[in-house]
Amino acid sequence: MRPVRIGIVGCGKIAREAHVPALSSDPAFELAAVAGPHAGLPGVATFPSLEVMLDALPQLEALAICTPPQVRYELARVALSRGKHVLLEKPPCPSVAALEHLASLAQAAGRTLYQSWHSQHARAVPLAARELAGRRLQRVRIRWKEDVRQWHPGQHWLWEPGGFGVFDPGINALSILTRLLEEPLLARAARLHVPANCATPIAAELSLQTASGVPIEAELDFRTPGMPCWEIEFHSDRGVLTLAEGGASLRRESGDAVSPEADLGGEYTATYRRFAELLASGRSEVDSAPLRCVADLHLLATRIPTDAFTG
Repeated sequence: MRPVRIGIVGCGKIAREAHVPALSSDPAFELAAVAGPHAGLPGVATFPSLEVMLDALPQLEALAICTPPQVRYELARVALSRGKHVLLEKPPCPSVAALEHLASLAQAAGRTLYQSWHSQHARAVPLAARELAGRRLQRVRIRWKEDVRQWHPGQHWLWEPGGFGVFDPGINALSILTRLLEEPLLARAARLHVPANCATPIAAELSLQTASGVPIEAELDFRTPGMPCWEIEFHSDRGVLTLAEGGASLRRESGDAVSPEADLGGEYTATYRRFAELLASGRSEVDSAPLRCVADLHLLATRIPTDAFTG
């Protein structure tokens, strides 16, 4: 079959490091163009905005929207109105209602909308699903900590309203839980540490539970130097199962580890494989549960002022 002609909107760090390599290695897609004020890839047509790109290349069939989340709703709405299929980078947009409206627009237009959660495609996540199937879960503990200056350099949009702050990476952990746990996640309480010069938190302590009452505690922190810690511990009647490295490896209570070869590139390769499957079948996939969980935690949150952020 002929590859799907796709364009990228927003050509920043995540687009260059993850989306472009995944598309370049996938025969199901042809990367035909990029758009954005800072766009530019060798050998790829470049445009200053989505509208200019669509006017110049009406033959584009799909778009991957990789801008900061504050503007993704409007861009996706325009793309769908022009008859394009859409993949949204995570987190999708600052509003659950906006994401649900995009889903309804895609359905009305007969287009595919895929809200991607790349961490759900981490290589050890399916292994964890099989291990958890035979256990009685007792509690879950999340530690998602990294150095924002290392992993998000110069990304000032993180600190603006709708930028998510530490929830930008933290929502990856929640997306894994919504994939692995069959029950809804219910927010109970949150402590959000918000720098004096920012609108979004730099750290958070979260309390949730499953619908049947299994407690979930989470620590998110952007202030952790050195190696990041992206771990989820599942405490059960058979001991502790730990998803580490953002879902790339799995440690059993016996001490033996299962570490499939995986990296961020592998997660995005799987993401685009799923997008291709959805396009071929004419379906959409819009999982709003991780975003709804973050929104609910903000409704219950206590906000704690911290020192101004510099960096």
